[in-house]
Amino acid sequence: MTQNDFVVILSTSPCDEAERIAERLVDEHLAACVNITEVRSIFHWEGELCNEKESLMVIKTKRAMVETVISRIKEIHPYEIPEIIVLPITGGYDAYLSWISNEVDGA
Repeated sequence: MTQNDFVVILSTSPCDEAERIAERLVDEHLAACVNITEVRSIFHWEGELCNEKESLMVIKTKRAMVETVISRIKEIHPYEIPEIIVLPITGGYDAYLSWISNEVDGA
């Protein structure tokens, strides 16, 4: 495994849903860890300016699991179009990346 075999997925959700989503992803071994922090999101939705309190989930997983994680988020997420952004991990502590590899199922 190389450092490029790992990604961070960013996703926002209603504050009362983030913990449930994160626990499902980790419990199903789709993610090694999910950090949750409260954020303020400002966006347009259906022609209206929205200013919402949300939770940002920072999801650590293997690159090979991206499509599976995205599909799972879409299944359990309450939003019609959830934010799902994938960022490559281009470096990191080897022991931590190995831990991610050991915690996540799949290739």
